[in-house]
This record gives sequence, C-alpha cells and structure tokens, in this order.
Amino acid sequence: MTDHLAKSWRLIVTPPLSGAENMAIDEALLRSFDPALSLPVLRLYGWNPPALSLGRFQKAAEVLDLERCRADGVAIVRRVTGGGVIYHAHELTYSLVCAPGQIPPASSIKDSFRVLTGFLLTFYRSLGLDVRYAVDSMPEGTPLGGRTAFCFAGKESFDILAGGRKIGGNAQRRLKGVIFQHGSIPLLNRAVTGLTYMTDQAPEHAEGAASLAEWGVNNDWSSLVTVLATAFSSYFDTARQKDSLSKREQAEMESLYAGKYSADSWNLEGIVA
Repeated sequence: MTDHLAKSWRLIVTPPLSGAENMAIDEALLRSFDPALSLPVLRLYGWNPPALSLGRFQKAAEVLDLERCRADGVAIVRRVTGGGVIYHAHELTYSLVCAPGQIPPASSIKDSFRVLTGFLLTFYRSLGLDVRYAVDSMPEGTPLGGRTAFCFAGKESFDILAGGRKIGGNAQRRLKGVIFQHGSIPLLNRAVTGLTYMTDQAPEHAEGAASLAEWGVNNDWSSLVTVLATAFSSYFDTARQKDSLSKREQAEMESLYAGKYSADSWNLEGIVA
C-alpha cells in the first residue's frame, strides 16, 4: 500500500477527558489541518466522565430522555459527524485527519470506510477476535445502512462485527480536501446503559452490540493504546511521531470548547450561537 500513503503520521494520545473537551479537540484538529502541508493525524483518547454523543443531525429532545440525562448528570455532546447516539464509557476512541492522497485510494466515500477501518480489523485480530465487515458476514439480502437513532441498533456495510455483533462504531466527515473520521472501541459493553437514556428503549436496540471484555480481552486502556497504534502502523505501513497539540490547535480547541461545546444551543439543538 504505498505511493498514496503518508510515510509518517502524528500520534496524539490524550488521557480520558470530558465529552466537550474531546469533541473540541477533534474539531480543532480538523479545522487546523492543511491538506497541502500537514502530516496526517491519529489521535487516541478516552472519556471521563461518561457522556452521550449525538450525531450531527439528531435532535436531542426527540431521541433522548433529557429529564433522565439531567437527573443522572450525564453530559450530552454533539459530534461534527453523523450517525446515532453513542454512550461513551469504558472505551478507547480514535480520530484521524488526513488528505485523500495520504491514504490508499478508495473508489467512493463508502469505500473509504473500508480503507480507513482496516487497521481496526488488524487490531481486533491481534487480540484474538474473529472479526469481519458486516457486508462480508451478514446473510445475502440483509439490509445494511438504515438510519437508526441509537448507533448500535443498525449496521453499515463496513461496520465491524465480532460473533455477528457490532463492536464499536465509526463516522466520517469531509471538508474540502480533508477527511475526518472517528470511532469507538468498547472495552466493556455499556449499550444497555446507553439505551436507558433514549426515548425509544426497545431492548433489541442494544442486543447487537459487543465489546472486548465479552471476548476475553481485559487489557487496560493504556496497553490497548499501544496495541492499536502498532496495528495502525502495521496496516498502513507507516511510521508514527508521538506528538501533542500545536499552539494553533490548542487555541482552536479552547475557543471551540468555550464557545461551542459547552453550549446547549450546539449540543442539544445543533445551533452555533
């Protein structure tokens, strides 16, 4: 995989942070990226305290039991990517920012999910899991790609399945000349907990979710960061440079945190004040 691959990626590992901080950093990395000059970025992070993230176009009042969220003190944050609600707790999350020419070629935006999640197959398999894409493992004719309010209630073609159940979720956003993608890797299965904050709490919505612990993987968060970074380098045949946020990215993050991700107008309604 080569002429199209960047020879090196920045690796930014941040300790578990709040939902607002995490989403502000992700967007700051996206906004600060120059497709002509920037090295591509792989960021690995966690969530503390647990939080619910909404897809870009969801309406919080329609899909979440806001009264219960408030009563339990569970933070709600809106992603810049689409998709359904995810309850983030006991997980390792990745985000990546790159230009299309820095990764192997994809035949379509849909196919780019295959290209950009291939390292996750390498990661899971290195831990002993038998994983495959939904499109390769579901019976022929199974509908894929239907919109669901709760992330784990539906399956996309290049969602990764372990034992027929979805392990993690991935979402993508594109700006001119830039690809941004992030996704979750559940250490423990907290889908049932997440479902209790939804307006539609049908039990079957959480039945299709899986986690590492259910397959006997009990590595701690820090060791999984190392395994994932190694799988990424192996799959893309690239070096990684351990890094931190630049001054520009840090300033952008602080501005987004204060003016956007700390505001209910954005998180609940998708409106930038």
